[in-house]
Amino acid sequence: MNEASGGPPTKLHRTLTLPWLISYGVGVTVGAGIFALIGEILLLAGDAAPMSFLIAGAVAGATAVSYALLVRVYPVAGGDAVFVSRGIGPFFGRLAGIAVAAIGVISSAVIALAFAGYAGTLIPLPQPVLVTVVVAGLAALACWGVRESVAFAAGITILEVGTLIVVIAAGIPLLSDLPAATAIAGFDTGLASMAPVMAGALIAFFAFIGFEDIENLAEETIEPERAAPRAILWTLVITVVLYVLLALVAISAPGREEITGSQAPLAILFEQTTGIDRAPVAAMAAIAMVNGILVQILMGARTLYGMAHERLLPMWFGAVLDSRRTPARATIAVAGLTLILALAFPLVRLAEATSLIVLTVFALVNLSLYALGARNAHASLRRWRHWGLFGAALCLAIFGWTVATSLNVAD
Repeated sequence: MNEASGGPPTKLHRTLTLPWLISYGVGVTVGAGIFALIGEILLLAGDAAPMSFLIAGAVAGATAVSYALLVRVYPVAGGDAVFVSRGIGPFFGRLAGIAVAAIGVISSAVIALAFAGYAGTLIPLPQPVLVTVVVAGLAALACWGVRESVAFAAGITILEVGTLIVVIAAGIPLLSDLPAATAIAGFDTGLASMAPVMAGALIAFFAFIGFEDIENLAEETIEPERAAPRAILWTLVITVVLYVLLALVAISAPGREEITGSQAPLAILFEQTTGIDRAPVAAMAAIAMVNGILVQILMGARTLYGMAHERLLPMWFGAVLDSRRTPARATIAVAGLTLILALAFPLVRLAEATSLIVLTVFALVNLSLYALGARNAHASLRRWRHWGLFGAALCLAIFGWTVATSLNVAD
């Protein structure tokens, strides 16, 4: 590692451009959230599943604006922790950074389990074996180099987005049988019907996690002040369109019970809309899951790296491998924790926990935008500071709704 020589610390390699960032953002966002959880969202929200995705996308979109504004001013790795630390203090910055690293670890575990669910329909190996092999292999790739990792992820992004487009295109004829507009909007039985829609939105929110990871590659991006904000917004627009269209196809498809009860729901939906055997889509979905695990490992590792250089974590996590210029120690730590969670907890519970943690981090980032703007930190932050209050209120409202609903269910 770099500190052994006593020379200046090795820095990350600045090599990424806007197209690479968009492919990374879409790749980390489109993955387990839609491939594995579309069935769960359909089960919870029913005909209003598209509304669940729109609500989740609106919450994500409000915070995406805050991220885009902040990354222009602070284009550094570990962005969330840096934003919050400089906005509302080191204690909350450390809390946000640890939470973001936890998001990367838990998300990787969710996606690893989803991968095993799809791959298990094709390869007769136990789930723990499949999970261990894929996480270990991707951790090695992440240590090898960021350009190689993002290029690999970009190739798989084309595959996974292409899979969604094929399913959507095949399901277009079904859209003539869509349920009533009131049912899709979630108002068919009045405000009481919004409870399952919001429950679906919490799960759907997991499907939008990823756009905020882009700022963690800022120190490896050429002109990050311009490229990173654009990549964040483009990523969100692309995923909202894909998810809502896919949800519309899902609520129009026959045999909803089979979709909601499957470990490979998108493969079932493909078979129902095309009449073609589900095996090819199951294979493509399993490969697509690999992408999600890789980019979450990249994000989690760079969050730990950035926190170490902000003195929010021990410098042990900030060490960079001289030969590859990657944060190898942080990468191995993230991969190890991912394996532990994936082998110990069920997929849906992990997804719910991730969504709640993300809402907390988003609220802190939004509050930091307001705090920085109120202190006249930067002209653009001053102009948009009240947007931070709006974004924070939205995140906290969804969080409160979710907790209250959970308590009512428990009673």
